[in-house]
Amino acid sequence: MSEVLSEITYDGMNLPFNAEAEQTVLGTVLIDSEYITTVMEQLPSAEYFHLSSNKEIYQAMIDLFTLNEPIDFITILDRLKKNRGKEQDEGTLKNYLMDLMQIVPAVSRIDHYCRLVRESYILRRLIGASREIIEEASHSGEEVEKIVDAAEQRMYEIRDGRNEKGLESIRSIVLQTIERLDQLNSPDSDRYKALPTGISDLDNTITGLNPSDLILLAARPGMGKTSFALNIARHVAVKGKKKVAFFSLEMSREQLVSRLLSTEGLIQGTKLRTGKLSDDEWVRLIEAIDILSKTELYIDDTANITIPEIKARLRRLRGVDLVIIDYLQLMHSSRRIDNRVQEISEITRNLKIMAKELHIPIITLSQLSRASEQRADHEPQLSDLRDSGSIEQDADIVLFLYREGYYESTKGARGSSQDSVDMNSGQCIIAKNRHGETRSVPLHWEGEYMRFTSQEFGHGT
Repeated sequence: MSEVLSEITYDGMNLPFNAEAEQTVLGTVLIDSEYITTVMEQLPSAEYFHLSSNKEIYQAMIDLFTLNEPIDFITILDRLKKNRGKEQDEGTLKNYLMDLMQIVPAVSRIDHYCRLVRESYILRRLIGASREIIEEASHSGEEVEKIVDAAEQRMYEIRDGRNEKGLESIRSIVLQTIERLDQLNSPDSDRYKALPTGISDLDNTITGLNPSDLILLAARPGMGKTSFALNIARHVAVKGKKKVAFFSLEMSREQLVSRLLSTEGLIQGTKLRTGKLSDDEWVRLIEAIDILSKTELYIDDTANITIPEIKARLRRLRGVDLVIIDYLQLMHSSRRIDNRVQEISEITRNLKIMAKELHIPIITLSQLSRASEQRADHEPQLSDLRDSGSIEQDADIVLFLYREGYYESTKGARGSSQDSVDMNSGQCIIAKNRHGETRSVPLHWEGEYMRFTSQEFGHGT
């Protein structure tokens, strides 16, 4: 055994590893190949092993398992000989494999030895990430915020790997489902129900804003997607008395609050910008300020914010019920990615992971490409998602905002007639819905108050 171990190089540092645990895991599989499934569940790749010989042997086991071939002393030896060619003395290799089988104290304790190997692997990843962080902090020309974001992302990826749950019996999941149904019918059921958007038809179709859902709200510029998102934030915070975090990468917090006051007080946005309010409007403004001030609605207008930074701020805020991000294409990854489509794909994937980890719904606004404007009906489609990549794949729900009057008003500016179009009519097109059907929900748009309502209520709340 020592003859083989002496050939291992250690990267110039005594990294944490457990040689005996690694050897016992491999020896157990050599003795009884049925344990390969148990081992692979906890150690999914050869990178979990530190010693190069052990890493090579485990990779051979994974390859044989993938090919549905037997895993034993003979097949492993043959595969290693093919991989190594004449570089390795066959006698030394045979002796090492025999030693692995003899070192196993008890095959029944395989879970324990896998845990030891896994924990050492996590510690090595932490050390590696720390080295990279030190290197970047010492010599990188990047901005401090980007270095911090990259460090948080590395730690997050390590933590995410630790939270893998694996397979769970349906009996256990059914019991959890029954418990959730009991909670929904309990006296304090509001704590467990999905958050309503304030648009009843939309809520009935998507079953509200559910925990762990990534909801994409997309539209062309000028359609009112920020207003629609603010309407939802206001409803959840004011009516539902929930904690909402709104991250705006485009508009300032003052602009957003001005829109909220316009919606809450039914005061024209232009009057709030000019300050020319009537006595009655001043009264409504004061009432709106009082109502909004009592909510737990938090606004962050940091430009170029990254997901690790968002997550850090949410953890500090604690107990957030809904997150809204405006908007996707203004976000950047915490690490350098030259391909923009790949960068957007990584961002949406991490948004979905964050929604699952924090167990809250996340609404992310998104731009659409110009493709819809080149069609006769202008209605958006999933293929119009800008920098699409995996946006559609990662999102649980995709909503499109569409107002025909927006295009008619543009024509009207050039002298066309607008008489045939309801300028206040809009649609929320449910293009993807993992919880039910896809359909179009009619909306009523009140541009002077920057708000959408259910069409049947018209000017109602």
